[in-house]
Amino acid sequence: MNPHATHPISPIALLRSLIHNRQLISQMAKREVVGRYKGSVMGLLWSFLNPIFMLVVYTFFFSVVFKARWGVVEGVEESKTQFAVVLFVGIIVHGLFAEVLNRAPMLVTSNVNYVKKVIFPLEILPVVSLSAALFHSLVSLMVLLVAFVTFNHYLHWTIIFAPLVFLPLIILSLGFAWMLASLGVFLRDVGQTIGLFTTVLMFISPVFFPITAMPEEYRPIIMANPLTFIIEQAREVLIWGHLPNWIGLAIYTLVACVVAWLGFIWFQKTRKGFADVL
Repeated sequence: MNPHATHPISPIALLRSLIHNRQLISQMAKREVVGRYKGSVMGLLWSFLNPIFMLVVYTFFFSVVFKARWGVVEGVEESKTQFAVVLFVGIIVHGLFAEVLNRAPMLVTSNVNYVKKVIFPLEILPVVSLSAALFHSLVSLMVLLVAFVTFNHYLHWTIIFAPLVFLPLIILSLGFAWMLASLGVFLRDVGQTIGLFTTVLMFISPVFFPITAMPEEYRPIIMANPLTFIIEQAREVLIWGHLPNWIGLAIYTLVACVVAWLGFIWFQKTRKGFADVL
């Protein structure tokens, strides 16, 4: 295999690669999920316990210590369980985005053999990482729905739109993953700084507080955060029982597709230099 060969960059080539390698993606994603808990006593059970523990900790500190409230209904005392489920939606959205981005810079550097010694479709590595992150997000979403039913004894029918709300974020995450996977080869500092970036992103998104709690002069910052719109729309369909903003979702999806394609182009154009650097 010539590592310096030119690789296709068209959307059709991207879709063809994903379809052609779908079984390989599935196998590698399964291996990554299982491998994360390999050797632990409780195994995959940790995928359920981790979001529960995180939810309990965040809920205690923000609703008990800092006495944060969403204040959706004026004059009605808000319970800690209500705060918990609203908070958990933001955690799930941020967790998906952060896990994909945090792992992206090391995807190529940790698989040097795929670059130099075998014919391997490197472009699927971010897809594999995204698939593993989606598994953990789905587990967290199941925990959320169980908690919501336990506390409220019903589910809103609008939850059927949840996949449509998360889809543009998935596409956007994949685009950034391709960019960061390539940059991580040439600039190793990217892997050290991306974790800080995703942490900052969490605190300037409405994960722990409603947008209305942010002073007017700072709201443009939180609205520019790519997580803000998805978090708000996820809460609309999962917690409040409202229909999503279809126009907003359409625009977000279009932008996400452009970002994903540009990320794919960047990855395909720069992968010719991976072998020289690694």
